[in-house]
This record gives sequence, C-alpha cells and structure tokens, in this order.
Amino acid sequence: MNFNDNLPIYMQIIDYVKKSIIKGELKEGEKLDSVRDMSTKMKVNPNTIQRSYQELEREGLVATQRGMGTFVTEDVEIIKKLKKSMASNIVNSFISEMSQLGYKPAEIIELINDNVEEVD
Repeated sequence: MNFNDNLPIYMQIIDYVKKSIIKGELKEGEKLDSVRDMSTKMKVNPNTIQRSYQELEREGLVATQRGMGTFVTEDVEIIKKLKKSMASNIVNSFISEMSQLGYKPAEIIELINDNVEEVD
C-alpha cells in the first residue's frame, strides 16, 4: 500500500479496511489479519495497526475476541450505513469542488449523465 504523506497512516489503514468491508473483500464475521501479519504486509509499525483496529472497534465495524483475533461485524446494517456515509462524503466533496469551478447543479447532473453513458 502506498501511503499519502498528508494523512496519518493509521487513518489510511482504517479507510483501507472500511473499503475492503464495503466492497465485500472482507465479509461479515471474517477474521482480520493479526496485528503482526497486517503490520508486516503493510510495512508499518504494529502499534499503528493496533491503533487502526481500536478505532474500527470503537466505530463498531470490528470486534476483538481475546485470544481469537479481530473480526468484521456481522451487523449488516452497520455496513450499509458505512457504505452510505462514505458514498455521501464522496458525492458532497465532488459537488463542492464542481461548485468551486462555477458549475450549477443542473450542469453537474448533465456532466454526470454524459460520463455515465460513456462508462456503459
């Protein structure tokens, strides 16, 4: 994973795990890599991974079972809310940036529709 210097590494790891959950790469109830394995895989300090896992647990996305590991929540509603929240943040950021470029809402919608047609 390539890290961005403008954002703390632990936050980037949190985002990576969240996206993996949303995309279904990490399923409900699935065990995450151990702190040691994840730190080796991502080439970061184990304390950084531990901090990321603790934050994910605080948000209710994962749960740690002592001696067993850390597991993705089995609560599908939490995952749906996360997906909706992350999508909303992306859309709001996009609209804000387009507005700063001088686009009006109708023009933004037209641009989106044009680009969606190109993707299909």
